[in-house]
Amino acid sequence: MKLDRITVNPEIMNGQPCIRGMRFTVRRVVEAVALYPNREELRVEYPELEDEDIRQALEFAALNLADEVLPLEAA
Repeated sequence: MKLDRITVNPEIMNGQPCIRGMRFTVRRVVEAVALYPNREELRVEYPELEDEDIRQALEFAALNLADEVLPLEAA
């Protein structure tokens, strides 16, 4: 699992995880993917984003979500 495009620098965007040191946060990439499910529209809106940037942003977000299995009780 390689996340070499995700950078954290306290001097850029207050240390939020960003894409390749740009002022483009992982959160913003995830939001853009939700807003533009058509990748071509996403590329038009954000031409600086590469496919690998998007893939790593989604992977980073998934890795940072808790995945917990809760047992269901019978009613």
